[in-house]
Amino acid sequence: MSDPSVPLTAVPAAGDRRRALAPAHLRFFHGPMDCGKSTLALQVDHNQSRQGRSGLLVTQGDRSAQPRISSRVGLSRDAVEVDPGTDLTLLVRSHWADGRRVDYLIVDEAQFLTPEQVDQLAELVDASHVDVYAFGLTTDFRTRLFPGTQRLLEVADDVQRIQVEVLCWCGLPGLLNARVVDGAMVRSGATVVVADTAPTPAPEETDDPATGTDVHYQVLCRRHHVLGQLGPTAAGPGQLALP
Repeated sequence: MSDPSVPLTAVPAAGDRRRALAPAHLRFFHGPMDCGKSTLALQVDHNQSRQGRSGLLVTQGDRSAQPRISSRVGLSRDAVEVDPGTDLTLLVRSHWADGRRVDYLIVDEAQFLTPEQVDQLAELVDASHVDVYAFGLTTDFRTRLFPGTQRLLEVADDVQRIQVEVLCWCGLPGLLNARVVDGAMVRSGATVVVADTAPTPAPEETDDPATGTDVHYQVLCRRHHVLGQLGPTAAGPGQLALP
């Protein structure tokens, strides 16, 4: 029998945790393009929902140009499209107001979040016990952290680099995303230009549909990103072809 003179603590005793909400976490998974972050996001959603939990999927700028989380391996799920003006705490509360449970949040393309939106995710975790799983690119085509990525690295409870290895054309690990416009790597321009890593972009994946400028991304190792080299260079007479 417990001693009534001893005040109860905020942490429930072992075996008695059903009396208190389980602590929630903000987890961030990141890597270069093609590392499988959207596939992992959908797998996490699948695993959570199998345990009877109810989740909300959000994204912005998905490669499908639709309000979906889509993976290059063919998996996809409907999601809520957000933009930099979306208040994520109000979004979740609106679902609660409609009588819909939200036990966890899956956030794909998290690199596009504003720092303020990342803080909103942290608030949902700390104040409302909503688990948040965020998935995003590490750096942009200039090898700079996206603002959303930087803030997630600063405040997330758990940060993991996705372990699926992406290869550069030379066979070394691909770490950096190169933006390719009409077959040439570029190092300036808008931070956000939505396109895929397919070598021949579809018409909707263009920088300027009026001119038909082809824009896509290619993952390179650090050396070839610095050199701007998108593939092996043909050797001249008497030269060796080196990567």
